[in-house]
Amino acid sequence: MFDFSPTAPLDKPELYRELVGSARALIDGEPDGIANMANLAALIWTFMPDLNWAGFYRLVPGTPDELVLGPFIGKPACIRIALGSGVCGTAAATRTTQVVADVHAFPGHIACDADSRSELVVPVMREGVVIAVIDLDSPLPARFDAADARGIEALAQAIAAHI
Repeated sequence: MFDFSPTAPLDKPELYRELVGSARALIDGEPDGIANMANLAALIWTFMPDLNWAGFYRLVPGTPDELVLGPFIGKPACIRIALGSGVCGTAAATRTTQVVADVHAFPGHIACDADSRSELVVPVMREGVVIAVIDLDSPLPARFDAADARGIEALAQAIAAHI
């Protein structure tokens, strides 16, 4: 049994240090990437307030031009997203983090959940190749900032070899 809940409110740098440390402990020694992503989605959900979706989209063999839904917590989601489409597809195609204050203003936004107002998507790369994206949605406008981006980027680096 693991309890990775923060014991007190934390500032963002400390929250992300705790999240990355907890993620490493949670996936240590587990070789199954899908199981690790499932636990990591739950861990992110536990640590981060004001989310309505947290999870992964993956690049899988045989589908080089699209992301495929991975483990997540939230409402049912789009199963496939073309590279370059929406926030997730843009993050994967450009290999850059996307911090979107208002998803309705993002060109080509894919509305899987009408309640989402802002989004943070971070590519997960292994040996310079995007293998997945971490996708976080919030019902609050402008929920994510540069500190959130840096924190989830640190998480992506920490988990890349384990998913």
